[in-house]
Amino acid sequence: MRILIIGGTGNISSFVTAHAVARGYDVTVLNRGRSHVPDGVRGIIGDAGDPESIEAAIGPETFDVVANFRSFSPQQVTDDIRIFAGRTGQYLYISSASAYQKPIAQLPIVESTPLRNPFWQYSRDKIASEDLLVAAYRETGFPITIVRPSHTYGPSLIPLEGGWTALQRILDGRPVLVHGDGTSWWTLTHSRDFATAFVGLFGNPHALGQAVHITSDESLTWDEIARLLARPLGREPEIVHVASDAIARELPEMGPGLVGDKAHSVLFDNSRIKQLVPGWVATTPFAAGAREIVDWHLADPLRQRIDAKLDAAFDRLIEKYGR
Repeated sequence: MRILIIGGTGNISSFVTAHAVARGYDVTVLNRGRSHVPDGVRGIIGDAGDPESIEAAIGPETFDVVANFRSFSPQQVTDDIRIFAGRTGQYLYISSASAYQKPIAQLPIVESTPLRNPFWQYSRDKIASEDLLVAAYRETGFPITIVRPSHTYGPSLIPLEGGWTALQRILDGRPVLVHGDGTSWWTLTHSRDFATAFVGLFGNPHALGQAVHITSDESLTWDEIARLLARPLGREPEIVHVASDAIARELPEMGPGLVGDKAHSVLFDNSRIKQLVPGWVATTPFAAGAREIVDWHLADPLRQRIDAKLDAAFDRLIEKYGR
């Protein structure tokens, strides 16, 4: 199969690209040319936010599968429907599990759980984009598959708020901030596990017209996530709990992702992806993934970047609310 991946070098998409190549597919990656394209992949230069740039990059080519990891607005979806209509056998849109209703009315979350998120514009844009794709499928047969990842990570992505700044606090024996009371349930999925399921959807006729989420079956509290990240550092973290609303007031840029997603307990029913990709299961527990994260960051001091402004904000929040 001829595969076009828009993006292809990010946290999730790099694993998808590698797995597609390993499966023997003919893979083309379209990006802005700022990231290395791995061996065995043809790179073409274009901007996912510029439809004329995409059209110029792909020319008259057709593809069996197009997967867009860089679509964040309804306008981008509208452009993609026009560009790829009649030129691909399957268009995979990467949405987000944050689109599911918040607050969550019932667990586990299934693909038919209503989509509504009044707290986060990112999620509302994903919902609006899904609506356009579903309408295109119903009206013209545009061959969509909608995929909703939850919190998907690789070695370079630290799930705690603050990234390496939070881990450096643990290393230094300083308190680390965890939102809420630390007992809400969360699901972390390694990008490697996501990729095997995602590539299994390529060319799958049973996936056309479907929406499906891909997540691990492992559930962890946020306190457990902090402790699992501290373990490879040889530390026991001093966890201080601060309400998500208080964090959002102090750090408005974190607010939508917390109040609109991470503050809510989630549990996913993965029956549909397991039906579409028989034999698939997420095999990386976060205990192993956390060690990968820590090892990757410790391997190069340049990866250990501390945000001094954010670090100071954590101190203020802990002093004000956590004592």
